[in-house]
Amino acid sequence: MPILAALPLLAVLAASPQDADAAWNVCRAASSYDLTLGSGLTFERAAPAPRRVEMRDGRLRVDGAPAALNAEDSDRVALFERNVRTLVPQVKTLAERGADLAAQAVRAQVASIAPAAAADPQFDARLAARTRELKARIAASTSTKDWQGEALDTYAQNVAADVLPIVGADVAQQALDLAMQGDLAGAAALKDRAADLQPELEARIRARLRTLEPDARRLCPTLRELDRLEAGIGARLPGGPLQLIEIAR
Repeated sequence: MPILAALPLLAVLAASPQDADAAWNVCRAASSYDLTLGSGLTFERAAPAPRRVEMRDGRLRVDGAPAALNAEDSDRVALFERNVRTLVPQVKTLAERGADLAAQAVRAQVASIAPAAAADPQFDARLAARTRELKARIAASTSTKDWQGEALDTYAQNVAADVLPIVGADVAQQALDLAMQGDLAGAAALKDRAADLQPELEARIRARLRTLEPDARRLCPTLRELDRLEAGIGARLPGGPLQLIEIAR
């Protein structure tokens, strides 16, 4: 149930090049690197070279070797790092807002098919707890590695395990009531609707997240500036020019 996958993907630096044209990626920006923030910036990927790029206070290391930068290149590196550090909290704010919007979508979808479940305090408490957990994880994250593959899938599965049994019990009771009243067609239709819960929910979440697009677009100039800064580095580097950020044209 990867319904929340779109949230951390707002962190455009976590996007792979094949995602540059994805609907959620309003800036059409992507990277083949994982980014980790510490005392400096560390960009890492399995292949090809350069596999590790480190930036700190205007200095640059490529696959462990310090790069010989002139003053202009050093300024570009320092500005690149500063812009990334400015961008990250803005991305996190968007992602946290996305978590709230996703929770709203879950509540609305459940209310449309299982009103008793939506009104169940246990349902609300479980969903609220998972939302707080996600927002805390976003706030604490220092690496795009935190938002890949199994980690996010496990989170989404935990959400499903928390809330779907409550929804299922309500739907089963509704279907039983309809069947007891002789409305077998209505009971069957309700079960079919429940079977479509996940795709309907994903569509509702995507619609809610689209309301964030204007704010996400405000990040695009900073991403384009990052692309321009790295392209302007004139020093000869192992593996060729840096391509930490890629903007689809």
